[in-house]
Amino acid sequence: MCDLKRALDATGHCVLEMPSGTGKTVSLLSLIVSYQQFYPTKRKLIYCSRTVPEIEKALAELKRLMEYRVTMAETPEEKEKEKAFTGLGLTSRKNLCLNPEVSKEKKGRVVDARCRDLTNAAACQKGREDPGSVPLCEWHEELGKLEPGQLIPPGIWTLSDIQQYGREKTLCPYFIIRRMMPFVDVVIYSFHYLLDPKVAEQVSKELSKDAIVVFDEAHNIDNVCIESLSVDLTRPMLDSAARSVTRLGAKIEEIKRTDASKLQEEYAKLVEGLQEAAVPDEDAMMANPVLPDDLLNEAIPGNIRKAEHFVAFLKRFVEYLKTRMRVLHVVAETPLSFLQHLKDITFIEKRPLRFCAERLQSLVRTLSLTGLDEYYALQKIASFATLVATYDRGFLLILEPFETENATVPNPIFHFTCLDPSLAMKPVFEKFSSVVITSGTISPLDMYPKMLQFTPVVQETYPMTLTRNCFLPLGILNEVWNHKLIFVETPDANETSIALENYRRARLEYLRDAYRIRESEFLGFDAMRTAAQCVGRVLRGKTDWGLMVFADKRFARADKRAKLPRWINQYITETASNLSTDMAIVLAKLFMRTISQNPNENQTGISLWTLQDVEAAERKKKEEAAQPQMAEGEEVYDDGGFDDEMLVEMDLDL
Repeated sequence: MCDLKRALDATGHCVLEMPSGTGKTVSLLSLIVSYQQFYPTKRKLIYCSRTVPEIEKALAELKRLMEYRVTMAETPEEKEKEKAFTGLGLTSRKNLCLNPEVSKEKKGRVVDARCRDLTNAAACQKGREDPGSVPLCEWHEELGKLEPGQLIPPGIWTLSDIQQYGREKTLCPYFIIRRMMPFVDVVIYSFHYLLDPKVAEQVSKELSKDAIVVFDEAHNIDNVCIESLSVDLTRPMLDSAARSVTRLGAKIEEIKRTDASKLQEEYAKLVEGLQEAAVPDEDAMMANPVLPDDLLNEAIPGNIRKAEHFVAFLKRFVEYLKTRMRVLHVVAETPLSFLQHLKDITFIEKRPLRFCAERLQSLVRTLSLTGLDEYYALQKIASFATLVATYDRGFLLILEPFETENATVPNPIFHFTCLDPSLAMKPVFEKFSSVVITSGTISPLDMYPKMLQFTPVVQETYPMTLTRNCFLPLGILNEVWNHKLIFVETPDANETSIALENYRRARLEYLRDAYRIRESEFLGFDAMRTAAQCVGRVLRGKTDWGLMVFADKRFARADKRAKLPRWINQYITETASNLSTDMAIVLAKLFMRTISQNPNENQTGISLWTLQDVEAAERKKKEEAAQPQMAEGEEVYDDGGFDDEMLVEMDLDL
């Protein structure tokens, strides 16, 4: 907590490795909430976790923490201040929707599309002017009657709490959270709401720059970054996109006959620039995957400004992608090579491709399209077009004609894969003053600043305090394979594909050339990170115990063990390393007999502290600080001789 405060005071970024099951979440929340409440500026906390259960768990921890702070407040003013503290969690429409007609859908993107049909600005305006003309969502409509920032009472609201509140008040939980985000003190949501630019542009755009960002369980954050900027295209997806382009063309012809002024107004806005054509975030079908700020004031290229010209452009691009999928061997190429081939065959230039996602968004809004899930494939192709035209480096295109190496029936997949995780993290580090990356297994710590391209002000790993060794790491030589059948989880067909091998090789080469990370260095880091995550499952709390078996002779090497987290490494002794199977069994039996003798399961006073323990430690610290310090060089005169402790420790041979 002291290191975290040091990073916040310095308004810098930090990497902290804390042992599993030791209260990482509540420690982080306790310090940051105290920091927010102490300083009048009250920097917002953005807490990112990986899954919905983890988000709900963090909200529950925050709720307990604030209840405790309210009970411990010393004055009525402090109590009111604690009660006014507000925290919310955000997840997808699918998890929060209360409308029975929408929530019955099983696919998330279908729920999103149905929701947009009922809540977009055009539908709402038409429905209010002419009640009954279009279907509206009553949960969303009721929100419009409330004051902004007053949609929900102060306090900490878990996802289940806010759903229950929505049922009672007939209010939409999803839009309560979205619209309250600028007004609350804590927001807890998924990594993707910050790292995926298509989502971040809609959800996190208005968050203040002085906010404190925490990525919890961030050991795989580089893979999340890569995933957020990668696109996979399949043949069925291209066929679906082609049908969507045909529907767009038909809709444009219909609008020309019934309301041509709509298209003329859109054309005029696009001439002015993208900033003029911006749409409300809640109405957006998608955000631009990555559009540099300097392009926002540029006009859309002339050859895609008119709706019919843009549709013809999309049709040509989709047909080109179809022809690229007719090969029967793996192809790997850079974005520059792809763009050159595209230009040679179709005369499509790079610049209009960069605006493809934004232009599609504008056209969808102009045509007031409904059922946007049907345009999902076209949306992905537009995102791909923008990405491939924006980045010259850090990406690789891989065309894989077969699903597996031994397959005979073609099922082509076009992978546009990101090689550089720092591309997704760069906007986060640039926008927010303090970013905290933490997990129980992120050793070696110096790899993350290298991969994500940032300079931490604090970088620490912490040991674990236990009353006794409640887990036993054993290093066993390869002879175990000769005596026992061991089942090992093997990669699936996709992971053994040639395309994946090409991707791995390309990523290793990129890290070497761009950031001077050697191939052996990254592979060793990735392997040890995975091993640490596996053995870390043994301990999910301080009362857990178990055996960790490292059944590979390479773990006997000190340089390999040094890459394990400190809280695991501190218990790996030389006597438990480089063992034969027989010795491992002897040690395991001894460990089991010892751990079954349970003198103090709660480990109170040593690894688990009560409030009284904390207060006693604080008193002792204050007493030590209050004692007068001996001046340098000052001699101490006493009765001479040895003190009692020294006598006890001396081994006298008389």
